Amino acid sequence: MILSRRHFLAGGAGLAAAGLLPSPLLARSPSPLLPPPKGKRVVICGGGWGGVTAAKYMRLAAPDSEVVLLERNANFFSCPMSNKWLVNIVDAKYLMHDYLAPARKYGYTFIQTEVAAIERDRKTVITAQGPIQYDYLILAAGIGYDYGAWFGDDRAAAHYTRTHFPAAYIASAEHLTIKNKVQSFEGGDFVMTLPPPPHRCPPSPYERACLIAWHIKTNNIKGKVFILDPKPAPAPIGEGYRRAFEELYKDQIVYVPNARTTGVDPYTKTVTTAAGQFRFDDAILMAPHRAGEMVDMAGLIGRNKDGESTGWADHDPLYLHAKDDPNVFIIGDSVGRVSDFFGFYPKSGHVANRHARMATAHIARRMADKPLEKLLPDNLCFMMVNGSPREAISVQFAYSLDVFDTIEQQTHEIHDRDATLVEADFEWASAMYEDMFA
Repeated sequence: MILSRRHFLAGGAGLAAAGLLPSPLLARSPSPLLPPPKGKRVVICGGGWGGVTAAKYMRLAAPDSEVVLLERNANFFSCPMSNKWLVNIVDAKYLMHDYLAPARKYGYTFIQTEVAAIERDRKTVITAQGPIQYDYLILAAGIGYDYGAWFGDDRAAAHYTRTHFPAAYIASAEHLTIKNKVQSFEGGDFVMTLPPPPHRCPPSPYERACLIAWHIKTNNIKGKVFILDPKPAPAPIGEGYRRAFEELYKDQIVYVPNARTTGVDPYTKTVTTAAGQFRFDDAILMAPHRAGEMVDMAGLIGRNKDGESTGWADHDPLYLHAKDDPNVFIIGDSVGRVSDFFGFYPKSGHVANRHARMATAHIARRMADKPLEKLLPDNLCFMMVNGSPREAISVQFAYSLDVFDTIEQQTHEIHDRDATLVEADFEWASAMYEDMFA
């Protein structure tokens, strides 16, 4: 069973009281959130990297359309670059942005609210403040945590784990919890379980481990970071990370390959893996990832040939709309398998930004009764592995179509640590923030 956000909400006020989720919805408002649209309305659910970009580019691509962005958080907090915030390389203001300023500038409506249900047969999104109708829907749902893979129906164990050993791969109070955890760490064994692929931003857990190890080393803390990786080796940028582990943090990092998590006991602080059992003094426990809950709400989770849930959206890999609903587009991390050659796009902020541009271009052409164009994303990741001197490694992804319109992936990895890559990282982030918010 997948223990997703819907199950946590159904479980009562415990998580909401802990600040992990919004308060439960008490009642559905009978009055519409907005009056019926005068023209075409595009509703975007989720205000992360994909959703914010989609709101802007939808208005640019179709100026006569009405665009509404729904997001439960009051302010934008960036998961990309947040590993550097954990060890005080950047401050919180660098990661936070105002939702209202770009909404005013580009003429879309931002509404802070919780999405409770999606009724595709009625083209309606039900929110905590009432229903809203759409002509086109963009789901920028991000990821969800699959604690059910570890705990089944045991919500108490899942709640305890998320409260005490959060993953911080969804923008929320979890980031502050981990920052406080890292800054107050006095020594011992610090365990990180890595989720199996596919998961959000594949190289970022290794970056997080490196920066925590740098913090431990710099502050002469007698502790080690254990990386429990279900994969046989770090990937992507595997050689670059291997060198960092061995050359920079041989006394601070213990890398354990083929360590698929088979059991977690958060109360005794024990993780059981295919590579053995590990006890810890503190931990970041990253459960398996899956599509965000709003994809579930829309009934768009895919099935494999055996009828089992894939955990990810069932969508057209080339045009990003749901296979059984051309008026609903899925972008960013929730997107399912796209190619028999490489499987999934990297689940990154960069790809979410590019998906948003692609989906809005498709919708604009649909509105204008024009055929859709074949568009593909790209991806670029810089990963800081050393804080003094500041050094990073990098990977770049390019995509193309073969003669059968199957998507192919080419990668270029830079394994040599370089200060210029740190500069490039901050330049990339500044350009992306400007693209979304300026």
